Amino acid sequence: MDFSSTIGVSASGMEAQAQRLRIVAENLANENTTGSSPGADPYRRKTITFSEHVNDDGTSGVEVKEIGCDQSAFESRYDPSHPAANTQGYVKIANVNPMVEMMDMREAERSYEANLNTMQITRSMLSRTLDLLK
Repeated sequence: MDFSSTIGVSASGMEAQAQRLRIVAENLANENTTGSSPGADPYRRKTITFSEHVNDDGTSGVEVKEIGCDQSAFESRYDPSHPAANTQGYVKIANVNPMVEMMDMREAERSYEANLNTMQITRSMLSRTLDLLK
């Protein structure tokens, strides 16, 4: 594997983790979202799945395979004064757990940093190789 391939692999990993961070941010932003009418479903947590992508030069990278929805059940909160409350006075709240989202964010951040470090080391190695050729 040459230097440009290594940089390409790291770049695809960084792009995938950036997309993952956007999904986490969207989930956190909609944590307290409820349905718009009585009994309506609130925001459903989004999930992201990655897959391996083989480039034309034979190197592999990471790409977003699918952005899906978490099918876990919604929690209910008793609030009969809420406009989205059902006849029993319960409001469905989004299935977003902020602790899970924060952990997912940290994992994505660390993966992004690892790819960035790989890219910086590769760049440094390339620079040193060019210095040796002078």
